[in-house]
Amino acid sequence: MELRQLEYFVAVAEERNFTRAAVRSHVSQSGVSAQIRQLERDLGAELFDRSGRAATLTAAGEAALGCARAALAATAALRQAVGEVTGLIRGQLTVGMVTGCTVTPLFDALAGFRGAHPGVDVSLLEGNSDQLVSEVRAGTVDLALVGSAAPAPEGLGALTIVEERLVAAVQPGHPLAERPRITLRDLCRHPIVCMPPGTGLRTVLDRACQARDLHPRIALQASAPDAIADLAGRGLGVAVLSTSMVAAYGDRLVALPVDGLDLPALFTLVWRVPVGPAVRELLAHARRAFAVPDPDGPANGVPAPTRQTPT
Repeated sequence: MELRQLEYFVAVAEERNFTRAAVRSHVSQSGVSAQIRQLERDLGAELFDRSGRAATLTAAGEAALGCARAALAATAALRQAVGEVTGLIRGQLTVGMVTGCTVTPLFDALAGFRGAHPGVDVSLLEGNSDQLVSEVRAGTVDLALVGSAAPAPEGLGALTIVEERLVAAVQPGHPLAERPRITLRDLCRHPIVCMPPGTGLRTVLDRACQARDLHPRIALQASAPDAIADLAGRGLGVAVLSTSMVAAYGDRLVALPVDGLDLPALFTLVWRVPVGPAVRELLAHARRAFAVPDPDGPANGVPAPTRQTPT
């Protein structure tokens, strides 16, 4: 019995699908299947019922799942304890970021961390913000850069690195382009181009509309700011983006402040607490890369959250 077999077993049990578990584990589906078959031979029982569309646990699998999770947690605690004493950080660190992210200081932080700790295997994956927060809670992602409408998801450590207002953006010939600012009701009278549900910017827009009983007409959705800007620039709708996103498009788009769209959109690093040595070190690199001060110092090993408003 090997630890990787237990990792794959837990992944399939949580995903209820061998393909998704393989993607999560960064191996081939055949590799996951072969290792779980070997684990089943070692244990003398089938762990999954494979007859349906989903991989469901058998009675033996249900009995094994808690023990497998405990074994993996104990192994992680052992590595952390030794790392705390020796200062040697090894293992694997999974970092998540929102789809279409081009926040280069995050990449700088990863490069600095990898240079300082070559014994850590760093992997990077994309997803929408809600999905990434769920994966951080589940422990499948160690640290994630997410868009959010609140400084800290409940129960997680958080470091807000960017805080911006949202604006509407239209092509120069649009009927709204000559107005100095608009209301949220004005915005909702036009087709809107924005990010999909589960993203921080969309959450800010939806909450603002719900608070005023407004029902925006979402004409087009895209995960990348570039795509949203291009669609709005072709007159296909009014884009909803952050101020810095719109500023990148110069004369192609006209930015309009929106009265009623007051809640800022945040870019936030989130992680589980208590924080482990690898995540703590990566956070230190992230603070330097994003130029986020830590005036109060760490509390109980968890960096204190701060905010930085971009210029």
